[in-house]
Formats: sequence, structure tokens, C-alpha cells
Amino acid sequence: MRRSIVRTVSWEGTVQQVWDYPAPAAAADRAPTIVMVHGFRGDHHGLELLVEELPMHRVLLADLPGFGQGQELPGTHDVAAYARFIRACVLGLAAGTDDRVVLLGHSFGSVVAAEAAVAEPGIVRALVLVNPISTPALEGPSRLASRLAEAYYVAADRLPERAGLALLSNAVIVRGMSVFMATTKDRSLRRWIHGQHAAYFSSFASRRVVLEAFRASISGTVRDQAAYLGMPVLLVAAEQDPIGSAKSQHELANLVPQATLRMIPGVGHLIHYEKPHEAALLIEEFLDVISV
Repeated sequence: MRRSIVRTVSWEGTVQQVWDYPAPAAAADRAPTIVMVHGFRGDHHGLELLVEELPMHRVLLADLPGFGQGQELPGTHDVAAYARFIRACVLGLAAGTDDRVVLLGHSFGSVVAAEAAVAEPGIVRALVLVNPISTPALEGPSRLASRLAEAYYVAADRLPERAGLALLSNAVIVRGMSVFMATTKDRSLRRWIHGQHAAYFSSFASRRVVLEAFRASISGTVRDQAAYLGMPVLLVAAEQDPIGSAKSQHELANLVPQATLRMIPGVGHLIHYEKPHEAALLIEEFLDVISV
């Protein structure tokens, strides 16, 4: 695994952690810095395979506040708050390379990344969205699963604190989520994915954090900011994504002024786990074309 330096960021009264993966000396002056944003209930571990596949780039990868080692915020954990945090990371840790920063978001992180890019477009040279959220959760191809998830989080909210936390961290339910999302036929890879979710999917600071973030995750899509994305945007989508159909990804691409859509076959919502090499090749190709 690539070695990283753990950076500490003081932000809005909290202390947050950012993993800084330096680029090789030979590439440091020409390869763009990539700032990555993980998805809902994840932390920085989820994108480590993609970091490994982009060895020529400096990568900044944070735990979103309230998840992993990120401290809980005093205010609401929503898209706006997370976008402010990502902008703080870009400004504070990628200082001096602003014109070469690429912002990458996976799943819910795609919504956060898009909002961050629109809020301060001068910071982000290009945007890469992996498994982008292209349609509202309750309108997507897995509406039944989304309704069940909504009922699950509502129940966790209504239960007493301890019981609600226990439900949110329930190993059987976490495994069910993992089974739903994984599409690979490789048994060893499936076991590894389930292990990753078991280890990190319940790594949140409090019940409030995960419930607020869930509400944020079902309330917005990349479509909300699509028309305002003035930079080149790569959409790395999956043909079998149960959360965003291929049709909705094409519709999203048509809303983004400078969009490049690439579909990866044989994978669902876990491109970062199941097809990181293929995704990295598409990212490098995209960056070469736009000459970041």
C-alpha cells in the first residue's frame, strides 16, 4: 500500500484527519493533485484501491466529518457542510496547486464533490464522479430497496438511543447491504468486500451523524448542480448499478456542459472495490485528453 502522511485540519471547531499520499518526485511538478471524497457510511479506506491505481498523483483523502476518524460537527451533517469541508481541504492542503486540482467523488461523495466544485469553481480544474448519483434514491431502479433503507433509518431514529445505535451497527443488516451492492462473481473478492463493510460501515461518531447524512444522501443528486459545472467532468458509471441506471447516467451527462461519460460493464455500485484498475485507466485517459 502507498505510504501516506496523516494531516490534521482544524475546521469549524473540530479536528479532522486527511490522508496525504505524495506523488513520486518525478511526477510532483506535472501530475495534478486529486482530492477524493468517499460515499455514505464509508471512510477513507473505501477509496484506497483507487489511490493505489493512481500512483503518479498526489492524493488527498479525508474521512468526512462524523465518519471514520472524522469528528462530529456541532451543526448539521449535510451536503453543504461536507462541501465546505472539502473546499477547506483543497485550499488548506493543496495550496499552490489550485490550478491543477482534480476533485473526485464516489457515490454520495459525487454529490458533495459537485457542490464543492460549483461553490468555488476557480479551485477545481476537473471533476471525476465515480458511480455518480444520477437520480433520487426513491426514484431509482431499486426503489423497493431504497424504501426498505428509508424504513430502516426511520426505525433507528425512533428507537431509544442505545437501541437505535445497535440497529444501525447490526452486523446482519450491514452484511445485507454489502450483498445487495456487490456484483462480482469472484468469491474471494466478495469476501473481502464484505470484510471491508463489516470493518468500516459502522464507523460513525453518533446516531445523529448517520441519520443526518442519510437524509442528505437521499435528498439530492448530481443533477442539482449539473448545469453549473463549468469544468471538464468525467462520469465513470456502471452498467449494473442498482442505484443509478445506465439511462439516468446518460441523462445526467446531457445536463453537464463538458461531460465525458464512460460506462464500465460487469459491475454495479462498487466500482472502487471491484474495478479500480479500469476506473483509473479511464481517469488517466481523461486527464491526458484535457491536459490538466
